[in-house]
Amino acid sequence: MKTKIAILGSTGSIGKTLIEIIKKDKKRFNIILLTADKNYEEIFKQAKILNVKNLIISNKKSFDELKKKKLGKIKIFNSYKSYTTIFKKKIDYVMSSISGIHGLEPTVRIIKHTKKIAIANKEAIICGWHLIKKDLKKFKTTFVPVDSEHFSIFYGLQGNESSNIEKIYLTASGGPLNNVPKSRFKKVKISEAIKHPNWKMGKKISVDSATMMNKVFEIIEAKKIFELNYNQLDILVHPKSYAHAIIKFKDGMIKIIVHDTNMKIPIFNSLNDTLNKSIQTDQLNLKKLNFLNLKKVDLNKFPSINIIKKLQDKESLLETIIVLANDELVNLFLLKKVNFTDINLIIQRLIRMREIMNLSKKKPGNIKSLISLKGLIRKKINKIIY
Repeated sequence: MKTKIAILGSTGSIGKTLIEIIKKDKKRFNIILLTADKNYEEIFKQAKILNVKNLIISNKKSFDELKKKKLGKIKIFNSYKSYTTIFKKKIDYVMSSISGIHGLEPTVRIIKHTKKIAIANKEAIICGWHLIKKDLKKFKTTFVPVDSEHFSIFYGLQGNESSNIEKIYLTASGGPLNNVPKSRFKKVKISEAIKHPNWKMGKKISVDSATMMNKVFEIIEAKKIFELNYNQLDILVHPKSYAHAIIKFKDGMIKIIVHDTNMKIPIFNSLNDTLNKSIQTDQLNLKKLNFLNLKKVDLNKFPSINIIKKLQDKESLLETIIVLANDELVNLFLLKKVNFTDINLIIQRLIRMREIMNLSKKKPGNIKSLISLKGLIRKKINKIIY
């Protein structure tokens, strides 16, 4: 029997990587659904290659353009509410890789329709983990994190109790600016900030890597996913991106989880129980292993890491506010409306505002209330800038 799959965000880098894995063994899979926002040409091509019968295009203009094509047996929808029409019973696996806060609703909605969900959306986990966790339990759906760091922790914890964890270290490459002096940061160009030395990523996540805000987000994710306190988590700079996580246990044992700098590995392994076969990878790299070159983060150079000190173990809206503010500011940087160093400076200024501080103390609510914060954050940022 074929493994039934849905891919949310199939035209992004994670979605494309999963599709490349599936194409090598198409007979084993039945892709029930692919989704995209605007890239209707790419998703239509994917649907034809993989014989997919259902597509969701969330952007209305792109949806209307796709309707003009000769669709044959392909059904297209413009809303995630269409899940109830598409899924007659639970499928085997969902990859949720829609980027941004708008990936939260489709992620939460689909949990009841699948036996397993792999989530690669940072914003969904950070802002809506309380909603995701609730539905995972309610619908008895298995969860697997897809980020290389979180999958490495997940993998390393198999056979161990969370109560035995003393400390977890996430590694950071240092990003595109690791070897650029801080004195040049104000004049950093977009082309420099998006040129990641190790990973092929989109512009937004590459900028997050350059500011190291992505590591702030990954610490928040790890805290939520593995039910830890912030003092149990730390970051180590590791330029080669070979080791992805280090777990120190209370019994004195330490695990270092290493794999090639290739997202195919965590994605493939999130499908592991359905594939039951091996993936071709490089031999153990002794040169990298002998020179891991691990070191503490330079907080003077990457001040965004200081945000972690402001986070509390209890649930609050502060994490969501930081995510939304960062999204807005990275977009403004890519539009050349703010400087690179403004991203951190404005976030720090924003979270010190009395109204935002009061808001930060509240607990996260439903999806609508979380997304509605985006307008308020944009308004506050514009007030600071203009």
